[in-house]
This record gives sequence, structure tokens and C-alpha cells, in this order.
Amino acid sequence: MDCNRVFVSKVKRLTIVFTLLIAFLSIKIDTFAQVDSAVVPVDSVVAESAQAAAGEHGAAGHEEKKFEPTEVIMEHIADSHIWHFWGDTSMPLPVILYTPSGLEVFSSANFHHGEHDYNGKYNNYRLEEDHIKVVGADGKIDEEASKSVLDFSITKNVAAMFVAIFLILIVFISVAGAYKKRIGKAPKGLQSFIEPVIVFVRDDIAKPNIGHKYAKFMPYLLTIFFFILFNNLLGLVPIFPGGANVTGNIALTFVMALGTLLIVNLNGNKYYWKHIFLPDVPFWLWPLMVVVEVVGIISKPFALMVRLFANITAGHIIVLSLISLIFIFETLAIAPVSVAFVIFMDILELLVAFLQAFIFTLLTALFIGMAVEEHH
Repeated sequence: MDCNRVFVSKVKRLTIVFTLLIAFLSIKIDTFAQVDSAVVPVDSVVAESAQAAAGEHGAAGHEEKKFEPTEVIMEHIADSHIWHFWGDTSMPLPVILYTPSGLEVFSSANFHHGEHDYNGKYNNYRLEEDHIKVVGADGKIDEEASKSVLDFSITKNVAAMFVAIFLILIVFISVAGAYKKRIGKAPKGLQSFIEPVIVFVRDDIAKPNIGHKYAKFMPYLLTIFFFILFNNLLGLVPIFPGGANVTGNIALTFVMALGTLLIVNLNGNKYYWKHIFLPDVPFWLWPLMVVVEVVGIISKPFALMVRLFANITAGHIIVLSLISLIFIFETLAIAPVSVAFVIFMDILELLVAFLQAFIFTLLTALFIGMAVEEHH
């Protein structure tokens, strides 16, 4: 099967669909004109000064806040306890805190976008720069008490990850059902899109790199491929349920790399471990080679973690920076150039979404193949 031809045609279709999403770009741009109060709390002193100035100089004395692209970009690529949609519209998320006194569960809406403290069962809490802090009796943040509180909240990235998992389940349950109903028949509909991708992962990733033992690892390889792909694609959609930087979160890429590390080393055969601890080198070089090989065990999944995190985050930063140019120059004259580059970058990011899923899966298969390879 010519998988390259299939992929080219599918990418073209997805490119057309994604281009239509640019119609929603104005919704995304509107969010850049504001800074979310959950990330940048209102300074009461500045507010009072502004009111005083308004009293002295009248309505003309109101001064618009200067646009800060760094704050806006960091707000959109960072995790949050609130899922911001557009303008002042947002969705509060569950806050789950483990304290020395017990578990506390409440909604992030109690913080009122960071403007109010929340009086919980065991402590008073404040949302400061999207981190939950414990407030002491004097009204100031107690850093020592804050360190003892573990945050297990359902944040924006976690919620977006659940959305991606839900979509994956819908797609593959429906495809599995279609296979049961259409036994022996050619794929149709969603089957015709998913099957070439599965065959591509099997024939061009798993078999060449793992060998005849590939079938054992196919569920893991397919899971990480489609999980990364779905999250990458959702991250390119500017409106709900997209917009979250899931695969650009180093905590997530760390867990995925850790999974690869465990699978590789738990399935390593005696030749794999012999190569690490008893390499065929002169005795005087043996201590150095053992250290190098042990470091290699950790560095290979570390490279997976950093590569995925850096590529996805960098792409989002570039797109957001290009949109920010409109507000930095405060003129619509720059808008056509900015939007043109944004469209180009978004199409490029569409390719990167597939490419990063492919690279992570390919290198994982390569590392597994090195661990299970038989000695000849």
C-alpha cells in the first residue's frame, strides 16, 4: 500500500478544513486585546490612582492599559485553573488540594478570576499567577504553608487531555464496530482514513525497527501516536475544545518519555543488558563505557521529552507572536501581513502535528527494537 500517497491526500483535505477554521481567527484575536485577570490580578493601588485621575481630568483621563505580548502569550501556552474561551467568557475547573489536614475540593469560580480569596475548610486560598497559595491570618501569602499543599486540580491541560481521550475512544469504538459489521469488506467512511494510518504505523514504524516481535508493542505504539496526534491537532484549534497546550507541557512529555523508558528496559533481553554492563571493550575502558551506556538509558527518553515539548511550544509562541504584532503596532495596516504569516505557520504546524507524533513513535519503536534484538 502506498502510504505516502494516502497521507498526502489526507493532509490536503485536513489543510482545507483547517483553513476554514481561520474564520474563527477574529474570535482568537479578540482575546489578545485583554489580559486575563486570573493571570494578571488588578492592582488596587493602580485602580485607585486611575479613579483619582479620572476625578481630576474627567472621562478623558482614562488611559488604556498597554498591551503586554509576553503576558498574553504565556497565558495561552501555560496551564490554568480556568479554561478561557473568549472575552470574559470562561469555564471554571475543579480544584483538588491535598493538605496536611485533609482533602479540599471546590470550584475555581470561588476565586472570581483571582480577585477574591477563598475560605476553605482548612485554609484560606488565593490564586496568584495561576498558582494556589495559602493565605495567613495577616492577609499575606504563607509560603511555608503553601509548600505543604499538593495541587491535584483538573487544570485546562488535564481537561483538554480528557477531551482528546474521549474523541479517540469515539473514533476507535466506531471504527471497531464498523469492522465487526463489515467483515471481509473494504473499509468505508472513517475506516478508510484510520486504516492506512494504522497500517503505516505497523509496516513503516513497528516492523522495520522492532522485527518479528512487533505485534506485542503495537498497542503502545498506536496509543502514543494517536494520543500525540489528537492533542497536537486540538492545540491548533483556536476555540473550545481546542486551544490548550497539552503536548507543549513538559510534565506530560515527561510521563510519556517515562513510559517509553519503562517499556524499553523491562523488555530488554540479556544481550541488551550485557551490552550495557559487559561491553566488548578493553578492560581499562570498561568503567567509562558502563557510565556512558547507563547515561544513554536516561538520555534517549529525555530527548523524546524535550523534542516534543520544544517543537509544539515553539510553534504556538510563533503564531501568538505574529498575532500580537497587530496590537503592538496598534494599526490594522499590519493585519494582512500578520494574518498571512499566521495562516502559513498554522498550515506548517499542521504538518508538525503529524511529524512529531511520527517521530516520537518512530524513536520509541527504535529504542524497543534495540532492547529486544536477538544476538547474531
